[in-house]
Amino acid sequence: MNSAVASSLPAAPPVARRASMTRAGRAFIGVLLVLVFEGAVRKWGSASATIPLLLLRDVLAIYVIAYAFTHGHLQRQRGVTMVLLVWSCMVVAWGLFQLVAGQSSPIILLIGLRFWLLYIWFAVAAAAAMNETDYRVAVLTAVWILVIMVPLALVQSVSPPGARINSQVGGEEDEIFLVAAGVVRTTGFFSFTLGYTTYLALVAPLVFGVLAARKRNPLQSLFAVLALAGLVAGSLVSGSRATIVYAIVFLPAYFLGRLWFARGPARTRAALAVFGGVILIGVLLFVFSGAIEIASQRFETAAESEDFWVRLLTIFIGEPYVHDRVDWLGLGLGLGSNLASYVRIGSQEFALAEFEAGRILLEGGLLGYAYTALKVGVIAVGVSKSLILSYRVRSPYPVLLWLAVSLALLTWSSIGQLSAHGMLGILLAMGLLVFKYPQAEFFPARASARS
Repeated sequence: MNSAVASSLPAAPPVARRASMTRAGRAFIGVLLVLVFEGAVRKWGSASATIPLLLLRDVLAIYVIAYAFTHGHLQRQRGVTMVLLVWSCMVVAWGLFQLVAGQSSPIILLIGLRFWLLYIWFAVAAAAAMNETDYRVAVLTAVWILVIMVPLALVQSVSPPGARINSQVGGEEDEIFLVAAGVVRTTGFFSFTLGYTTYLALVAPLVFGVLAARKRNPLQSLFAVLALAGLVAGSLVSGSRATIVYAIVFLPAYFLGRLWFARGPARTRAALAVFGGVILIGVLLFVFSGAIEIASQRFETAAESEDFWVRLLTIFIGEPYVHDRVDWLGLGLGLGSNLASYVRIGSQEFALAEFEAGRILLEGGLLGYAYTALKVGVIAVGVSKSLILSYRVRSPYPVLLWLAVSLALLTWSSIGQLSAHGMLGILLAMGLLVFKYPQAEFFPARASARS
């Protein structure tokens, strides 16, 4: 899928007067803002806002798709559009077949079509329609949200579970997740821990892009430092093993990549930046030594009940019982989502499997295997092209971004959880946009910028 996008998206135009944002770009950022702040509205405002906010987000996503169609952006990407049309026909036909066979219901099928199709179309349409200004503003907005949200997460981490700042949707204190006795797993603006940790994974490669970008004044450099500090501090207090492991892998990869891809005088600047980054992380590790100790307890406690490497393998291939239960037809597209559970039994939980790999196979049967193969194909093309691009632009940002996209495609609960599903669309769009604007400047000069 990505090969068609990479080959057919037009190259960035030459330097000209800075372009204004498009309506597609504004709608894209609108989707991002609703994704982030809907949890805050629900847990500190009204839980009844769930459906209106979900509808608002989906309407904005549909608008981006319609904009790309009506303005000819998707028509100019015939290859990827045809692939998506064929895939969409397969999904719809399979869902109808399941419905006729009694494996689904009309409402569950509609939910399934939303989770299996909507935000893939949204990602590709956004990448086709957004200009470089849209892309730059979207990246900076996502990173600014991190900078704003991490202080909230820090306060949550030191506040008691019963504090207002740690309230959950519905207000039940006994449902708050704890890292250790009296220490909450932070949620930031989100209604649940998964939303917060998924957002950290989404924004991490964007932070790397901001760090690697050329800065034109001290305020821009300060913003990049705050972004890195926010990513590290937010990960340490998250209480999530996956998030901490993610940071342990990606931060050294960024530093090594920054040195590896730099050439000539740029290597000296890269070495100084890496040295400063390492010093900053060292200071943060000292300041948050208490959070590190609590995280270590979390790893030790989990190790007593499960093998970490077995769990990691399960995340990628699904639970052992899944492969015994899966059949060729599947149990129904959408059946494993928390939205379907809410419609069926009034409780948002995963009905079929905890992890994405298992839900895909149980919901779709043979179609689930096809979906997995499609994801692997996208990953293979995206990572290989991003590696070539990183060598060309002398930046680790493209390949790190696509490594993040790859992990998201394989492990995020994109057909099961509402926030993770939307954030995958955002991240996939960013991954496609890096091929369209490989040398985008996130801090352009005032006089002119790429349009």
